[in-house]
Amino acid sequence: MAVHEEPADSQAATDEVSSALAALRALPDHDDTSASLVPVRTEVDEPPLRDPRRSDVDEWGRSEHMREIARRLYAPMYEKWFRVEWEGLEKIPTEGGALLVANHAAAIPSDAPAIMHGIETELERPVYGLADTLFKGMPVIGTIWARIGGVVAHPDNAYRLLREQKQLVLVFPEGSKGPAKTIKERYRLRRFGRGGFVEIAMRAGVPIIPIAVIGAEESMPILYNNAWAAKALGIPYCPITANMLVLGPLGVLTYFPAKFKLRVLDPITFDVAPDQARYSKSRIMDTSEMIRSTIQSALYEMLRERRSVWFG
Repeated sequence: MAVHEEPADSQAATDEVSSALAALRALPDHDDTSASLVPVRTEVDEPPLRDPRRSDVDEWGRSEHMREIARRLYAPMYEKWFRVEWEGLEKIPTEGGALLVANHAAAIPSDAPAIMHGIETELERPVYGLADTLFKGMPVIGTIWARIGGVVAHPDNAYRLLREQKQLVLVFPEGSKGPAKTIKERYRLRRFGRGGFVEIAMRAGVPIIPIAVIGAEESMPILYNNAWAAKALGIPYCPITANMLVLGPLGVLTYFPAKFKLRVLDPITFDVAPDQARYSKSRIMDTSEMIRSTIQSALYEMLRERRSVWFG
């Protein structure tokens, strides 16, 4: 009887299939695949990163912390010494950019801090004051000046504050000629330059708000300006004040307690589009002179109404 034998290759294949079936039978008979799953990281709320900065100084050098200290220190002088009174404060907007324009006086100007303090406390809006580069270059004083809101008077700085950041900006178009006036020239406004502040307001698309101030002239009146000493020291003016004569060395920095009154006049708006390459020079000059005349007229009216330099 003949025996049929399987080929060697067929036997090997059969053995491989048998091994595979045995491996499958060895697997667990339940459907537990959790061990083979890769855990997925879920999103969780993480605490915000801590701000590494140790101060609140903005790009202009202003610090709200320093402004708060300045307000606390200046409040007694504002309320008790100068006894500042406002008229028309509601004409200053509570939001959006605006250019504040005022007359300027006193050997060490006393009007700027009064205006800035009043608006910041009453309207709770910061005010940036534009001033000559002379302050910026002074050691210590320049830093303090910047921390409390001082900015170098440059058209680009004013534009960014007004147009891009919608801030209140204070400017004195008389420049250093205002505080340099002697007591015989008080309340007679000097020329408002070439009207650059008007062009800035037009380009930024913001209103100009004039402010008339009385009291600052008498807080530190100048009796005599030493032009030779001013030139030698490289400063705009070198005054001899009544405060120095009355109070001696203390008079260099001490104000007289003159009564301050500030009147906010009607805002001036422009019917021209902002960000134009060029604006009418004649219109700029005419508007500048109109604003100067408006403030001058308001000053004369306020002086006629004033009964006393010291009591208002």
